[in-house]
Amino acid sequence: MRLAAACTAIAQLSMWVPASALADPPRAADQHFTIDPVSDIVLTGSGAGITVLLSMILGTGEIRPSPLSPGDENKLLGIDKWAVNQTIDPNADTYSNVGLYTAVAFAVIDPLLSGLRDGWDAALVDGVMYAESISLTEALTDITKIAVRRPRPLDYIQCERSTSGSCSSTDVELSFFSGHAATVASITGTATYLAFIRSPDSWRPWVTLAAGSLLTGFVDYERVRAGAHFPTDVIAGTFAGGAVGVLVPHLHRHQQEAPAVWVGAAPGPGGNGAMITAGGAF
Repeated sequence: MRLAAACTAIAQLSMWVPASALADPPRAADQHFTIDPVSDIVLTGSGAGITVLLSMILGTGEIRPSPLSPGDENKLLGIDKWAVNQTIDPNADTYSNVGLYTAVAFAVIDPLLSGLRDGWDAALVDGVMYAESISLTEALTDITKIAVRRPRPLDYIQCERSTSGSCSSTDVELSFFSGHAATVASITGTATYLAFIRSPDSWRPWVTLAAGSLLTGFVDYERVRAGAHFPTDVIAGTFAGGAVGVLVPHLHRHQQEAPAVWVGAAPGPGGNGAMITAGGAF
């Protein structure tokens, strides 16, 4: 009886509580993103953990190249045959690494710049989103590489079913998709999304988009010139990394600012079918 009376009293009291008091607490004008310690730690830690463990497994040589790899190069897509018929650039691998490290350095510096502009809470939030984008991209890349096990162009050019030296390494069958391309694209996606939200009326987002796209294209090209990947590998890596890089900050938008999207279904005219409608406030 006491419990029922207490519930009744609470229900009666709630009728007199203003709706504004039950809403989310007000946010600052520049507070566009929010983080959840539990979900973000789990996602970032899991992505990083999977990446480290897979790297250790691949480094043991436990997974051996197939004796039938590579296959017939005439079966390659037309866009990919160039990677096999080209003359390998010995400096391309170094160039692509420089591009990758440049993108990672930006992912470290950009949150610090956000802290100077918008406060150090913004630096923390941005740092978490960059870390999450990179770790999830790396995990997705490694899982896909092991699942697909596509021979690299160098496997076609140099190995040709050889079982000695580097041709017996697991790495020769980890072509799809490019980790360099995916990581740089994910950083570009996150940086561009943050720039458009934090500085929508300035030159910053457009410069970020242009510079990130050029850097991603440069890394993609050099990975192909190094014989490490086919064009389709770097294209797929760019798409995958870019998607993760955009989705991570999008899903961190503050609840009061996040775009409201709804999808509904209703009977069609005359009851002879269904009508699906989508909409949202953007």
